[in-house]
Amino acid sequence: MQKEDRGASRRFDFLTLQMFVTVCDAGSIQRAAERKFIAASAVSKRIADLEVALNAHLLYRHARGVTPTAAGITLLHHARALLFKLDRMQSELSDYSVGIKGHVRLHANISAILQFLPEDISGFLRRSAGIRVGLEQQVSSHIIRNVQVGEADIGICNPQVNMSDLQRRPYREDHLVLAVPKHHPLAPMSGVRFSETLDEDHIGLPHDSALYLGMRRASAETGKAMKVRIHVNGLDAMCRMIINGLGVGVLPNRAFELLGAAGDLVAVPLLDEWANRTLYLVARDFENLPVAARLFAAHLLAGKSAATTNS
Repeated sequence: MQKEDRGASRRFDFLTLQMFVTVCDAGSIQRAAERKFIAASAVSKRIADLEVALNAHLLYRHARGVTPTAAGITLLHHARALLFKLDRMQSELSDYSVGIKGHVRLHANISAILQFLPEDISGFLRRSAGIRVGLEQQVSSHIIRNVQVGEADIGICNPQVNMSDLQRRPYREDHLVLAVPKHHPLAPMSGVRFSETLDEDHIGLPHDSALYLGMRRASAETGKAMKVRIHVNGLDAMCRMIINGLGVGVLPNRAFELLGAAGDLVAVPLLDEWANRTLYLVARDFENLPVAARLFAAHLLAGKSAATTNS
């Protein structure tokens, strides 16, 4: 029985997975076959072999086509992830044929991307011909998870309690401000505590972003609920909402300046201790990073030192 199982698993290949995804997307074996320019019987045979290999029914077959079963939905999720990784692997490997010498997989939060990374990445690439930096924006909790499982070589995020066994290095400092319309009652103030803003409608970032979670913790400590009117995915969208009178928002001061919101908005410094933040570089093991990622991490940390010297 074990030998039969091992033989069945050999039919569990990427082409079959790709065919299964196409069938689910098309909702029909016939339409999937037409998209792949092969016979419908060949598609049906691959799906049947896959069901035997997994010992599970993957598709409901009906007069209008097919839909995935519960097991099929689970397989579809994993198949999409595997095929995405395969495409990315092929893309990265093909770069080596045109002179690319290394890849850095970097995941960073919006604060780092907006405030610091454009200059840092540009400076690194000017000095490191043949290395490519792939950047993805994520919230801090996702960055930590992606570094832990190897989806990213390096992450840049705010400190989290669940950093597990990841190594971290201080990258840059930022300070949070409250952005308000220029005629808002809080606009003339030289500083404000977060507790003093809780009567206002807030424009918030995603629920799992480090900045929003910090605001939630701060409001919980006061015993007063924070009123979030709208959640947005970016700081530029936050500023647009505030300009149009939909609320106030907390964001890093340098991001406020770079977005060019001054004039329409006023940045009032937050006086709370948690408003002074450190962005961290995180990795599973800095010493054992791939060469390209190790060089990039050293560049970022050197840039941090230069920024401290110039400040």
